[in-house]
Amino acid sequence: MANNYMAKQNSEYISYIIGLSLAISSSVFIGISFIVKKKALKRVVLEGNLRASSGGYSYLKERLWWLGLLTMGIGEGANLLAYAFVPAALVTPLGALSILVTAVLSSKFLGETLHFVGKVGCVLCVIGSIILIVHSPKSDNIKTFSELVVRLGDTLFLSYVFSIIILFMVVKYSLVPKYGKTNITVYLIICSAIGSLSVVFCKAISLGIRDGINSHESDMFIFWLIFIVAIAGIIIQINYLNKSLDIFNSNIVTPVYYVMFTTLVIVASGILFDEWIYMQIGDIIGCAIGFIILISAVFTLNLYKASHNIRYKNNIT
Repeated sequence: MANNYMAKQNSEYISYIIGLSLAISSSVFIGISFIVKKKALKRVVLEGNLRASSGGYSYLKERLWWLGLLTMGIGEGANLLAYAFVPAALVTPLGALSILVTAVLSSKFLGETLHFVGKVGCVLCVIGSIILIVHSPKSDNIKTFSELVVRLGDTLFLSYVFSIIILFMVVKYSLVPKYGKTNITVYLIICSAIGSLSVVFCKAISLGIRDGINSHESDMFIFWLIFIVAIAGIIIQINYLNKSLDIFNSNIVTPVYYVMFTTLVIVASGILFDEWIYMQIGDIIGCAIGFIILISAVFTLNLYKASHNIRYKNNIT
């Protein structure tokens, strides 16, 4: 009995290390991809070609840009796999590390000075991530895709899905026409709400791939249904995020979206996967503190980016 318990503990620990490593490496790869693509875009401008922001596509001829795209693909793939090993409540907030990686590497490879505000943001990001890693739930109560299939019919989760659909319809048809171009939260509510479902469904896909769903024909049908719904959700999410970025400053969109999206992901994954049910109150408080620190880090790092962009524009003019 004791040996079985130890074997289970070791298995959960190994899964946690794998998932955590994938989540961190995902942020590193995505952060690097921004730098690589930025260098490619700067090279396009130096060569006298039309800028991407002005409708130019010369960057497609740059191998460096494609390298950046490949690096981002690797990062997103690692992120998807991470959901199969550790709770979404850990993976999603750690996405803030990609902003940290971008800030540090931009000062080294793009000649962007990392001033005091940026350094404070970097320190906060590291502290918040460490606190979150220490206190976050280490494993899910749902271990297999078959268990998840049963859980998908839970009344509480179906109520959450129904609430998201109602919220989407109300915002899309009532708020978007009136306030979409003046209120930054309107489009981001849709992105975050639909995105929270996309994440839990991506986690479900990860479990299905890990388990190699071939035991039950019904499981295969549900797997592909979830896959289609997740893709549709991602498309909707990207569409409305682009609308928001087209109207509002990215330095405001990024932190607001991070807060709304991550909060709803934690709620959705907590409902479906019972990630918080067996946690001690001290760990729950620790996760909340870590998340708040990460929020502060994201806002601080975007403040640094905003001040750099102002200096960059002044130098051009």
